[in-house]
Amino acid sequence: MTMSDPLGDMLTRIRNGQHAKMAVIKCPASNLHENVLTVLQREGYIRGFSKIVPEKKVKGQGGQMLQIELKYFEGVPVIREIKRVSKPGRRVYSQISDLKRVYNGLGIAILSTPSGVMSDNQARATNVGGEVLCEVF
Repeated sequence: MTMSDPLGDMLTRIRNGQHAKMAVIKCPASNLHENVLTVLQREGYIRGFSKIVPEKKVKGQGGQMLQIELKYFEGVPVIREIKRVSKPGRRVYSQISDLKRVYNGLGIAILSTPSGVMSDNQARATNVGGEVLCEVF
């Protein structure tokens, strides 16, 4: 069965993994997932991620997977809230002048821009808007 929102699935896996106090989670690999995880790692919300290739294919599962190392501080997850903004049924686009700050600048919004996937701070620095993928606090 195909998935209608792969990015939403990855964010839910991160949310559920942190709720279960897991150190590492896995999700299907894609370029968009890698770009979003790169932004999360650069901003300090996850420890890191790596692409793993399974030795033998399992029926119903694709090829490569991403292994995401979650980050905790004194036993509490670093990501307090992560939510999808732009969904398949309702895309949310924003000019950089209209983009609101997440929790007064304590959180970040991740945008897909013509210059690539970046945080809202980077988008403000390069003065480019785009699709608001998710918000992280």
